[in-house]
Amino acid sequence: MQESSSATIDQFLTWLEHEGKSSNTISTYHQELKKYEKWLQDYNQELEDITQKDVQDYILFLEKKGKSPTTTDKVLGVIRTYAKYLKRPAITFDIKIKQGTKREEIETLSKEECETLLSEVRGSENKRNTAIVYMLLHTGIRVSELCALNISHIDFSAKQVNVLDTHGDNRIIPLSEELIEHLSFYLDAFQPKEAVFVSKNNERLTERSVQYMLKKYHINAQKLRHTFCQQLIDKGVSLEVVSKLAGHRDINVTKRYAKSRVPDTEFEKAIRRTFSKES
Repeated sequence: MQESSSATIDQFLTWLEHEGKSSNTISTYHQELKKYEKWLQDYNQELEDITQKDVQDYILFLEKKGKSPTTTDKVLGVIRTYAKYLKRPAITFDIKIKQGTKREEIETLSKEECETLLSEVRGSENKRNTAIVYMLLHTGIRVSELCALNISHIDFSAKQVNVLDTHGDNRIIPLSEELIEHLSFYLDAFQPKEAVFVSKNNERLTERSVQYMLKKYHINAQKLRHTFCQQLIDKGVSLEVVSKLAGHRDINVTKRYAKSRVPDTEFEKAIRRTFSKES
């Protein structure tokens, strides 16, 4: 019977190939099914004869072993695909699985951490890197948007930059005085022709090269973008304005920043202020 189950797995892997699955995916499915097969055999069960109860019991077994919801969900996905191959998809219906708690906290830099970072970047005396960090922190643009910037997108007289996002939409972001200063220092030193941020060979910087540079300062562009949004929210800027400046297509994305900084006492104050007898 054990040979039969292994043959079933081999046939399933061949089916996955015909379905166009990548070699990495097929390897993962193979490993997970072998583990499941071994567990079943301890209970004198065979892989090709699994029932809905067998699937649920295995998920419970993994959860008791301390496997994360992400891991158990991945395993269930493998078994679900296998059930589809068996033409018995119902055996994975209504399987109960613990749900992971989503991380609500957004990683941002504090005011002091921002000052430390900017001081360190300025101290490196690399005008281009300094301009890049200021641009990311003071405009909140994405790395892809930064790399796509052209000289024509910057209007120093109006003190603003025209950013084109991945969806082809434009948004205008005002430039801070500090950013204008460091951007001017950089442009005067490098004299780029078309792209704003270029390499020593005057070639447009790639996203990877920017990310690599930021690693030297133990920071990433996403954290700088989060910090930009959070600082605006903390200063009382409306969600609509922050959403437009950040280029969020869904305002619910912007709402995360407001949610992450509201202390529980504020909710209590809001209710008392609104529904107290004196009001």
